[in-house]
Amino acid sequence: MAEALVLGGGGVAGIAWMTGLLAGLADAGQDVTGADVIVGTSAGSTVAAQLGSGVSLEELYARQAEPERQNAEIMVEVDLESFGAQLFELLQSSSTTAEMRRGAGRFALDAETVAESERRAVIESRLPSHEWPTRTLKIVAVDAETGEPRVFDSASGVSLVDAVAASCAVPGVWPPATVDGRRYIDGGVRSNENADYAVGATQVLVFAPLGSTELFPSEKPLAKAIEELRAAGAAVAMIEPDEASRTAIGANPLDPSTRAPAAEAGRAQGRALKIEWSPA
Repeated sequence: MAEALVLGGGGVAGIAWMTGLLAGLADAGQDVTGADVIVGTSAGSTVAAQLGSGVSLEELYARQAEPERQNAEIMVEVDLESFGAQLFELLQSSSTTAEMRRGAGRFALDAETVAESERRAVIESRLPSHEWPTRTLKIVAVDAETGEPRVFDSASGVSLVDAVAASCAVPGVWPPATVDGRRYIDGGVRSNENADYAVGATQVLVFAPLGSTELFPSEKPLAKAIEELRAAGAAVAMIEPDEASRTAIGANPLDPSTRAPAAEAGRAQGRALKIEWSPA
């Protein structure tokens, strides 16, 4: 039975919340970190890479919850709800989701941001190991020019740091990441979770830091992806932040100060949860 863990986007607060959630589930005897396949998008790509680093879950949690052990991040002021609305207005003349992704790519390529090298250094500092794990890891990004998604894995010939940097390149906030001469933007431009890439697994657990919110129009929104996974025979469970976690994440999940409260809220939520699998 193949198990898949799908980790969605949600900024540095999402990284902390998902790490806390994993720790809390493990506290409650529901350790899911040994999944055969992990699909990571944006924040989820960071957590996925960290899980494959060989560092213990307790240590990964401490790196989020204890300020003196946190990596350096770049502060960004952004309200994701209004940010999504602005991008939607910019892209509403597009007739297909592929056109919208290309529009988001143009927006990202034209935006003034920190230098790509500065942003990549942040990604490097997040990852305890820069080597691909032995288990199957799928990291999703989008080509800024063509709008086509790309799934990076250990066979892609791309460094893990570059793959995560590409998946985390929020358009207009961070610079597109250069990989093999191409520029890539956040995998969340296709879908916050990209859960459909877990097809083939018989059990799929989805972490959705932004809940049902889709920042970008998608042909594979989470509800549709889950429906298709169940139709293919998978048992699926989805976890989104509870009220306390939503409060901890706040309106700006890119704010580094959200990490400790989000990690703590995620751990408390995980300890109180019983994963409920919904079959096909």
